[in-house]
Amino acid sequence: MSFYKEDRFFDELITSEGLPRKYAEPLVDYLSKMHGVERKLAQESAELAVKEMGITFTVYGDGSSIDRSWPIDIVPRLISKNEWQAVEKGLVQRVQALNMFIDDLYHKQSIVKDKVFPAELIAKSVNFREQCIGVSPPHNIWAHICGSDLVRDKDGTMYVLEDNLRVPSGVSYMLENRSVIKRVFPEMFEKMDIQPVSDYPSQLFDMLSSMSPRPGDTPEVVVLTPGIYNSAYFEHCYLAQEMGCELVEGSDLFVDDDDVVFMRTVEGRRRVDVIYRRIDDLFLDPEAFHPDSMLGVPGLVRAWKKGNVALVNAPGAGVADDKVVYTYVPDIIKYYLGEEILLPNVETYRCYDKKDFSYVEANIDKLVVKPANESGGYGLLIGPKASVEEREKCLAQIKADPRNWIAQPTLSLSTVPTLVNDSLEGRHVDLRPFILSSGDSTYVTTGGLTRVAMVKGSLVVNSSQGGGSKDTWIVE
Repeated sequence: MSFYKEDRFFDELITSEGLPRKYAEPLVDYLSKMHGVERKLAQESAELAVKEMGITFTVYGDGSSIDRSWPIDIVPRLISKNEWQAVEKGLVQRVQALNMFIDDLYHKQSIVKDKVFPAELIAKSVNFREQCIGVSPPHNIWAHICGSDLVRDKDGTMYVLEDNLRVPSGVSYMLENRSVIKRVFPEMFEKMDIQPVSDYPSQLFDMLSSMSPRPGDTPEVVVLTPGIYNSAYFEHCYLAQEMGCELVEGSDLFVDDDDVVFMRTVEGRRRVDVIYRRIDDLFLDPEAFHPDSMLGVPGLVRAWKKGNVALVNAPGAGVADDKVVYTYVPDIIKYYLGEEILLPNVETYRCYDKKDFSYVEANIDKLVVKPANESGGYGLLIGPKASVEEREKCLAQIKADPRNWIAQPTLSLSTVPTLVNDSLEGRHVDLRPFILSSGDSTYVTTGGLTRVAMVKGSLVVNSSQGGGSKDTWIVE
């Protein structure tokens, strides 16, 4: 049976001969038998479900914010279970080593003393928090929740593109995508053995509970949000509701004279044990960080240091959420675990290295250049699509602050069939699985949030930049 042919990129469903991959045969057969009008109606049905369920995200621009319906494409991305088991091992290895790295940086800094990791990178890190030096969170876990972005190149190899260790977002959309696609293609869930994702909220709650400073008691877990104007506010509400936890803002909490955190309720104050915080470090506690922050809780870091409350993710975890640190992950894994990296990094050039920068300067028209600590697709330059003026401006920024920049080859990202009007065309995708670390165990979502570039030929998948999303099926 023939489908469209894609020989320039690796397609997740279709081979270069236009045939379905073995694990995708039932889905491709089903889609092939659908008329164009039927596919269009299925897409409209999915979009209506998104509106009915109130699944939104916020886009910022020109000093304003707009709530938009979450963009979803009905054709799922499929990965075989065998391959996913190997990916899962690589993610567990990676997060384990990164947590050891973060803990080391705030204590002995052995990796620096042994000259495996440069001291100057810490000195100029915008996410290293001196306030966290000497702190030992429960089980020495700093990044309890990690979202690592994966891409597949033309050769079919899966690579880690970056790690998100500060306040990773998107898991609610992974869960809601599944709910929507189950409505649209219920018969496919009967025909195919698709691994579930619905246990994530319970896994998240169990991990949060295990961090409680009062073992044995039923912990009080809350989700701390910056408020309704945050782009991920839908997710904050969704996860709090799914876990049966209180959703709170900074003004709902206070720290007493004994450095214990309490929540204000209509029945009176209630002690809080674990805070799943969705506020950036610098706004978390005006006593410890920005004194003018209205979002955080005065004294919160003090209570955390005393061991009276757990903060997830821990302040300071973002020191490893840095695209320059990313380039050292193979060395970090070898140093702490004595192992070779299982999931490879994308080849990356460090702009603070003179030899690397010379290469970047000579080949910027072929590279993707990224600032070390931006997210959401902001600040990056895609060399092949940039103007001469844009490249020159980027090089000037690098020269002004070389530590803050890295460059990578322009990858031939894999594609997935995507509905365009009523026909199917390949569009580029990435994947963000989520990893939960409790110290005793590590949980990886079966799949993750597949983001798709909706514009033909585009490599930008971020929803804030016009990208969309797909359900991700891990199948036998």
